[in-house]
Amino acid sequence: MNLTDFYKSKIIVISAGPTYEKIDPVRFIGNYSTGKMGFELAEVLAENGAEVHLVAGPTQLTAMHSNIKTYLVESALEMYNQCTQLFEKADIAIMAAAVADYRPAEVSDIKIKKNEDTLTIHLVKNPDILATLGARKKENQIVIGFALETNNEIENARKKLEKKNADAIVLNSLQYKGAGFKYDTNKISILLKNGRIFEYQLKSKREVAQDITACIPLI
Repeated sequence: MNLTDFYKSKIIVISAGPTYEKIDPVRFIGNYSTGKMGFELAEVLAENGAEVHLVAGPTQLTAMHSNIKTYLVESALEMYNQCTQLFEKADIAIMAAAVADYRPAEVSDIKIKKNEDTLTIHLVKNPDILATLGARKKENQIVIGFALETNNEIENARKKLEKKNADAIVLNSLQYKGAGFKYDTNKISILLKNGRIFEYQLKSKREVAQDITACIPLI
């Protein structure tokens, strides 16, 4: 299949990077995601003719291709609102961001002082972006999620595929050196809703993005 012919009329929403959940004006809950995987996906898909809408959490990266429009967000709620809004007109959604599952129930307006030996922060659950898109998708829309696992990888990814009503899950495992956060390489498996599984060797994230781009038309 000619990928340019497949993607040239497609509108694609991609989420990338971490989210920061504020505790006070100087502290937050976050993770180690750099956004590299999502940004590489955006570039490769744009090069193949897609109109890409990239929703990026806090990151040092910049999307370069003219077919990419970037939306900068900070929190999971901001990412949720932007992704669900853009999804209405999208053909494909790829949720590659490492979104915080929880956020502080209350955010202090002033810096919290170190007065006590312990500090308890009450957390509340953030809305599930992938599950929301999976529930809202129309017959002609494709929803793809990412799963970062440390054990029972295939089993957990398959459960996520079903629970979120996704069309595919890109599985990352921290069991492999050079895969996951903070690396320029990654090792993935792609699980499709039709039961097919594609497994790949450790590659640069650019090459991984190319593999994902080539796999999407098979969904």
